Amino acid sequence: MRENYRTAGSFGEAEMTIQKSRFIGYAKRAETEAEAIAFIDEIKQLHKSATHNCSAYLIGEHDSIQKANDDGEPSGTAGVPILEVLKKQGLKDTVIVVTRYYGGIKLGGGGLIRAYGKGATIALDAAGIVERRLHHLMKISIDYTWLGKVENEVRQSEYPLHEIVYTDGVDLFLHVPVENESSFTDWMMEMTNGQAVIKNTQSEFLEFPFS
Repeated sequence: MRENYRTAGSFGEAEMTIQKSRFIGYAKRAETEAEAIAFIDEIKQLHKSATHNCSAYLIGEHDSIQKANDDGEPSGTAGVPILEVLKKQGLKDTVIVVTRYYGGIKLGGGGLIRAYGKGATIALDAAGIVERRLHHLMKISIDYTWLGKVENEVRQSEYPLHEIVYTDGVDLFLHVPVENESSFTDWMMEMTNGQAVIKNTQSEFLEFPFS
């Protein structure tokens, strides 16, 4: 399983006008190629009368699926610049569509490349970029005599406290970055004089804004 990666935070839409041509950029997270294609089709349906609906996407841990579509623009002037924005920002599992309504003034190859690149960039700015970091949900089982000290230390630490369950003892559930599991375990055992029982219950991604 991948550990940390960047992707689109949510749906984003942004618009700009260049030489009377209207460009509308859309960005969204897509974890499968089917999701990416469905999103592209949705935008095309929304803008049936547009001159072009150009797109690109990167899917997979190692970018194993990547596609770029110029949708009638000169080859390499639309889909590829969009794809390059995704690559330069180091994004994964993301799809972008840039819709163009032609305004009557030709932009030339260089102008188109810059316009579609900018359309992709403003779409991503609108969507926001997040870093998804793999965490283990750690279960810390302790006796009630340790609760005050452990809870106080945990709440002041970098580890998000998920919940506390009270039974015959106390179970604290914390999210711990996978790369910190060993140091976290050492810290917890030292704090409780080796009396804590620590278990990794599951792995999941937490999202953090990336700027």
